[in-house]
Amino acid sequence: MQSANTLSGYFKYLINIFTEAGGPSGLFDHPRDSKKQLMTNPRWQGIFPAITTKFHADESIDAEGTARHIDFQIRNGIHGLVTCGSLGEASTLSLEEKLQVARIALEAADGRIPVLANVSETSTREALRYVDGANRLGVAGFMVMPSVIYVADAREAMLNVRTIANAARKPVMVYNNPVAYRVDLKPEHMVELADCEWIAAIKESTGDIRRITDLRNTVGERYQLFLGVDDLAYEGLALGCDGLLAGVGCAFPRETVALYDLMKAGQFAEALKLYQWMTPMLHLDVSNKLVQNLKLIDALVGVGTEHMRRPRLPLVGEERAAVEAIVKKALATRPVQYQSVP
Repeated sequence: MQSANTLSGYFKYLINIFTEAGGPSGLFDHPRDSKKQLMTNPRWQGIFPAITTKFHADESIDAEGTARHIDFQIRNGIHGLVTCGSLGEASTLSLEEKLQVARIALEAADGRIPVLANVSETSTREALRYVDGANRLGVAGFMVMPSVIYVADAREAMLNVRTIANAARKPVMVYNNPVAYRVDLKPEHMVELADCEWIAAIKESTGDIRRITDLRNTVGERYQLFLGVDDLAYEGLALGCDGLLAGVGCAFPRETVALYDLMKAGQFAEALKLYQWMTPMLHLDVSNKLVQNLKLIDALVGVGTEHMRRPRLPLVGEERAAVEAIVKKALATRPVQYQSVP
């Protein structure tokens, strides 16, 4: 290896090291560098909306509408986002379309916030293919569902998560939602996964707020904890959650960020008033029709359309009228000091 006695020689010296390591992947394959990479924890916190995927009337992806909605949320203070989750209609998208949405999000974010790609493939094999594609695009990390469709036991689910995380080699948030997906990774299972240093966070969506305290008592500060149930946001933050995976926050980002900021500042009474104003809308996230509900909210607020992919259809009749009444009241009583900027 040549000496680095001059500035010019120093640059050549670095280039030689890089070249001999085989480029980016070779360099990070070195055990010392790999360990350094493993020990990096992004310490995600704050409001991470699970963004809706915008479509045209013909069900094709609306790239411009999706990018515009992401920019709206970033300008109103969100701290990160997740693409193609349940709310993003992942089950209706091909792998290539999910990568398209990730690319749209990365371009719209332009480095301002971390963009996480949700991994909800029905097989480990397909998950690894998706992770490889998203890594090539440059996502900051992944949210990983332990298993979808197939109701895996804990052994199967943990191996799936570990395999995906080790292949991703980027920070991973485990999405635990036994209510919707019937797979429950409990605190003792997260202890078993603690040696996988790529796993950085948990999105907890059991619906049982006691799980947050159980996790803290069991795993301590090993993982960042995010609450994934909209209408338990106040309770989760009060119990020490690091952030929220928000749904209604897609349409009301500044209000949701304000709730987080107030809770972290210990202004619980003021936060409670804001939370109580939001709660009727937050209930709409906890529904089999969360996509229809929240896309209708987007449309009523003026930040999106109702276009979605079948078999989902826009709400009609009493269901639609009920959501419209809730949003109409919310807009009429919206706290001015926390109002999102169009």
